[in-house]
Amino acid sequence: MTSGGEGAGVSAPGAPGQPLEWKFSQVFGERAAGEEVQEVDIISAIEFDKSGEHLATGDRGGRVVLFERTDGKDLRSRRELERADYPTPRHPEYRYSTEFQSHEPEFDYLKSLEIEEKINKIRWCQTANGARFLLSTNDKTIKLWKVSEKKLKNVSNLNVDPSARLSNGNLVGTSPVQSSKNYVSPRSSNGGAVRRTLPPISTEVVFPPGGIPSLHLPTVWSHETALVARCRRVYANAHAYHINSISNNSDCETYISADDLRINLWNLEVSDQSFNIVDIKPVNMEDLTEVITSAEFHPSHCNMLAYSSSKGTIRLIDMRQSALCDRHAKLFEEQEPPGSRSFFTEIIASISDIKFARGGRYILSRDYMTLKLWDVNMEAAPVATFKVHEYLRPKLCDLYENDCIFDKFECCLSGDGQRVATGSYSNLFRVFGAVPGSEEASTLEASKSPNRRLVQTPLRSGNRLFNVRGRRDNRGRGGDSPGSDINGGQYDFTSKLLHLAWHPVANVIACAASNSLYMYYA
Repeated sequence: MTSGGEGAGVSAPGAPGQPLEWKFSQVFGERAAGEEVQEVDIISAIEFDKSGEHLATGDRGGRVVLFERTDGKDLRSRRELERADYPTPRHPEYRYSTEFQSHEPEFDYLKSLEIEEKINKIRWCQTANGARFLLSTNDKTIKLWKVSEKKLKNVSNLNVDPSARLSNGNLVGTSPVQSSKNYVSPRSSNGGAVRRTLPPISTEVVFPPGGIPSLHLPTVWSHETALVARCRRVYANAHAYHINSISNNSDCETYISADDLRINLWNLEVSDQSFNIVDIKPVNMEDLTEVITSAEFHPSHCNMLAYSSSKGTIRLIDMRQSALCDRHAKLFEEQEPPGSRSFFTEIIASISDIKFARGGRYILSRDYMTLKLWDVNMEAAPVATFKVHEYLRPKLCDLYENDCIFDKFECCLSGDGQRVATGSYSNLFRVFGAVPGSEEASTLEASKSPNRRLVQTPLRSGNRLFNVRGRRDNRGRGGDSPGSDINGGQYDFTSKLLHLAWHPVANVIACAASNSLYMYYA
């Protein structure tokens, strides 16, 4: 991708209620035709930082890959660009920056349990002294990483020519003391990193007969820099169950981590202790009726956080009320219509992800069938409901048998809060207008031609809910085809777009399709 321009280069937000025209921007790690994807290369987490200048992804192999924004970093001045009539970038563009191994596979000998290295979540922290910090977690252990630039030093003006060696008493050459090491080259054209090993170099230094007549100090100099990741903290042994969420507080000093039954509060500077603020574990585990599925801090109120459960509820808690937040301040729960319960009701009601809007006024939640937008001042019902998988309702039995009904799809909001997005099957993702009166409901495919499966579905409004239908028959009007998806194609439950993120300022979406990272702009 080309880069250029000195300005910010972000996309202007679309007018409220007007559908956006999404276009392909970039792809990293694209698969070649017939190429087999390794399990460890599948992306499992995506996160923009607050400025949108950096993007991080984590995979099932425990690696974290960082990307940095390149547009707007042209070395020429704005006046020179204007003279050259240089076009300013229309959207943010990124390039591979660096990667590091965040987690390794472990084994819990007490429980005879293997702990995967898969990255569950990544969260950016406050930048300090030009260095970037981020949290990454697998099922059990959270780590704080510092990524900073380090100057690469070189030694020149040596007393002995390093290219020569001693042969038959004559000085033919010597070698400086070095050791073999690994390094990672910039990513290849398809986004994959190429890892090479430098051969070991002889550590023997031999001087010529009679020595060297004149000795001088070698010169140490640096001509380039490289990004180096260092682990600063390891937060371990605090969760008995799998960690599903981490979230930074707005005070930039604390964060929370959540597993199935507990939420812990950490100080970033203290790694050997945490405070348990939510505990829903019953005395008798047979009485367990729900588990925690996601948790997130309020974006501006450091004392407020929300967490969702497998029963389809969202609880807003205030840490000022008590040290153990066993009582919620607000409970968001939608009442079921009479006679609508079935075997699958509680399964599909389980919330897999929640996100606060930037201002903290709204909470977006994703269950298996729908996206719901909640107003924190209205607990009885969501202000908007977007039907994502309504066309799969006749196939719930098949989804239960192949375990797809337990897939955990993420959701995200645009920076201005006017639109929401989430993923689906067949590597599709959907974008909805979240403002009243909006008729935006676009379905796009994670490929270089996202609009080839685009569906613009008219909004169907009710008294209190803005119901977005995702159904289409051969004529494109209403009805669900039991053997096809929302675009008339066949189901592909093996291709799942679970993870995606929205740029905090621009209309840019990054989404993961297997091991490939696709980016789109509007």
